[in-house]
Amino acid sequence: MNKLFHRWGYIFAFPAVFVVTVMFIIPMFQNIYLSLFESDGLSAMKFVGFNNYVHMFLDSNFLRSVLNSLIWVAFTIVFSVGAGLLVAVFVNGIKGETLIKSVFFMPLAISFVSVGAIWWYMYSKEYGVLNECLRLLGINVKVDWLYKVPTNNISLLIAWSWQQLGGNLVMFLMGLTSIPAEQIEASRIDGCNRWKTFIYVTFPMLKPITTVVVGMAIVNSFKAFDLIYIMTRGGPVRSSETLAVSMFVESFQRNHQGYGAAIGVFLTLLILPITAIYMKTTSAVDHADNK
Repeated sequence: MNKLFHRWGYIFAFPAVFVVTVMFIIPMFQNIYLSLFESDGLSAMKFVGFNNYVHMFLDSNFLRSVLNSLIWVAFTIVFSVGAGLLVAVFVNGIKGETLIKSVFFMPLAISFVSVGAIWWYMYSKEYGVLNECLRLLGINVKVDWLYKVPTNNISLLIAWSWQQLGGNLVMFLMGLTSIPAEQIEASRIDGCNRWKTFIYVTFPMLKPITTVVVGMAIVNSFKAFDLIYIMTRGGPVRSSETLAVSMFVESFQRNHQGYGAAIGVFLTLLILPITAIYMKTTSAVDHADNK
């Protein structure tokens, strides 16, 4: 019976394995192969070995995009994940929780392109809402939010956090509702106030869901592309590029396809261990739920 069950399992899994192999595994190896060549997509490819990787670490634009990606990760963890946890703790169980949750979750239902367009208009130097608010406050300065450094990166990060906050909030609320009420009541009987209850009871029990949320936030931050490309296209002077944007710019705008592939390999190597930790954690959570 078990053998028959396992055989049907392999049969049902085969289409998914086939699609992943064709759509992910094979292109990944093609990308690694391409990263060893100099190619503009038109003339014959020239084998250069690891020169693209060596050039990568001597390229100031690439190093700036690495720094920007790390800033995106740090900002997302502090403001998007941290704020999501904070809001979840305060709205959990209060009257109107569903309405508040819906308001925060709504931006997540909007595509990155639409979010980029919305915030682009808000940050507009001539017609933007933000500059108009400054004018109403008596500050007659037209700030060029998206085309000056560092306001361009700060503006992008605020738009990104606004979009990501709702998803993190919902995940933390799911974690909070799974904590047994008896644990909270026992800590209160032992004399813990709300802060101590959160530190010693609630937060430790949120550890699995926190690992999942942080893992997703890091991976999504490294992959961020649409929002940046819509709002600044990585500018001015490539100052707001992240690794994903640099990969696109080098591959498809500057026709350095081998170099762009090398950046893609570097980005994949950054994301793979984080994804492995994330999958291991989610698997552990699933097994715990099934016990």
